[in-house]
Amino acid sequence: MEIKQMKNLFGVAMALVAVGSTAANADYSDKKFRNEIGAGLDLVSAEVIYEDVIDAAPGELGQEVYEYKNAVKNDDMQVFVPTSHYVRMGAGLNLGFATDKASDHGMEYEASGGYTTKIGLGWNLSSYVRTEVDFQNTVLKFSDLDGQQATYKTLGGMLYFDLARRYVQSGDITRRRTFVPFMGLGAGVGVYDFEGRDGADGFVIATPRAELGFNLKLNELIGIDIAYQYQMMIGHGFGWDVRDGGTDNISNIMATIRAEF
Repeated sequence: MEIKQMKNLFGVAMALVAVGSTAANADYSDKKFRNEIGAGLDLVSAEVIYEDVIDAAPGELGQEVYEYKNAVKNDDMQVFVPTSHYVRMGAGLNLGFATDKASDHGMEYEASGGYTTKIGLGWNLSSYVRTEVDFQNTVLKFSDLDGQQATYKTLGGMLYFDLARRYVQSGDITRRRTFVPFMGLGAGVGVYDFEGRDGADGFVIATPRAELGFNLKLNELIGIDIAYQYQMMIGHGFGWDVRDGGTDNISNIMATIRAEF
């Protein structure tokens, strides 16, 4: 009889424990759950991400769902949003030592003090390859020839290969590079004019046109290109009182600004 009573008392105790446990769980699942979610939402809406925020969303559930401070260190990340197009503009100096000499009645004169201006529109085909059309105006001056110069106006197309990926994806984060070397190859067509008596002029084909340089990224959309540009000009002479036909080489060092959009 006593054993049976003890069993009954034990059963009643276990039932009370179960009821208490259920009540405790119900209290957490309702009131505490709502408090933790509300604290987390307040944190998000206020955009509080400073290091001095401690346990802003209390409880295991709140910490698991809303704890994100220091998840990403902004100082260690440079986000780059890939773009489809860019414009490029700038100027360059003629390299006289790497440019053919102009002829004038049997005499040769070295290029000196010339320059080139450029404006272009480009398309980013991938993280390695891009293409560009540009207009260039080249003014050549020559030593020991006062008041005489030549001008080349060309419209060209280039295919560029970046020797390092402009952007690298790591999970959901896209990082941009700040230094990207590149090379390009293309051609151009236009007209030229050696100003003055007996100066050569006419139609010119700039092929090949080649570039080798690097891009310095200043921010997500703006960068500076520094490049050496070589052009082989196929025309009708390079100077004054010259024969028709032939090819001549022109070299420039270029500095341009590239703006992505």
